Amino acid sequence: MRIILLLFAFLLNPVCFAQETAIRPGTRSVMDAHNCYPYYEWWFDRIDRALSSGTPLAIEQDLIWHIDKRSGEARSVLAHAGPTSGNEPSMEVYFFERIRPVIERALRDNNRQDWPLITLNLDFKSEEPEHLAAVRALLEKYRDWLTTASRTADVRTVEPLTVGPVLVLAGESDAQQKVFYDDIPVGGRLLAFGAVHTRMDDPLAPPEILEHDPASNYRRWWNNPWSVVEPGGPSHAGSWTPAKNDRLRALVQHAHTRGLWIRFYTLDGTTSEDLSCHGWFRSYNFGSLAETRLRWQAAYAAGTDYIASDQYEQLTAYFQQLERSRRSER
Repeated sequence: MRIILLLFAFLLNPVCFAQETAIRPGTRSVMDAHNCYPYYEWWFDRIDRALSSGTPLAIEQDLIWHIDKRSGEARSVLAHAGPTSGNEPSMEVYFFERIRPVIERALRDNNRQDWPLITLNLDFKSEEPEHLAAVRALLEKYRDWLTTASRTADVRTVEPLTVGPVLVLAGESDAQQKVFYDDIPVGGRLLAFGAVHTRMDDPLAPPEILEHDPASNYRRWWNNPWSVVEPGGPSHAGSWTPAKNDRLRALVQHAHTRGLWIRFYTLDGTTSEDLSCHGWFRSYNFGSLAETRLRWQAAYAAGTDYIASDQYEQLTAYFQQLERSRRSER
């Protein structure tokens, strides 16, 4: 009977069927391309590297509000920290126009089974009201690509998603909620979805203490540093143990029972020489690829939705290997 009902729902509304598959929390684990933008005119190929790994994937973009000292002109640029020079690329040029061929092909094919193909993770490094408004205006420009939902009078009333090939995730700040939810008229379309608030005074507290709210119409995901799984995060992790695995699974299960996607950042494993060469961070490094793969596998097995890494190609290839193994066991 359930199969008949699902088939009937698909015939009436393919988007709802897609919601039952790729969009539902816990359905798939996606490589999240951490800091996927240039640093100081270096590593412009990061988005090409990420996209070459195939879809679905997530791409993180860090945003700063740059004000030109001479002209006073202001705009949003991609950068990890200030001061900015003004030579940094915009998200429109670096991200949206770069993914255009992928998205236009997806819209033509209209194969919604794996939508969203790309999750855009917005990491605001500055939250000036003008900055947030400018990014919302940019999202409006590309709204036909986006996963949306209807804005409700009560944020606790969760509306179904209309699934597009791109999903936009914002942060947990109330300033972002004001621009991306509160300022939208009731009945208007939400173009970005925020993260739930997390209490980080004790990163190893029980999941229900760290995060105690179900998904709302705006807040639909949970963003976590790896330190909520292992004390001190990757650089102080030590050996992977059954107790740590249980902790990871409890966090993921907590998120999914509350209707939230869950993300962990950032899981790298390489030598110190590679860190400096690629512009990666020591605090995110487990010290070896073997140690990192143990965590990648555990996060995949637990059903983590987004796993962030600077090692785009290695993580994607490992996920593909795990998926092939899982299919062969069926």
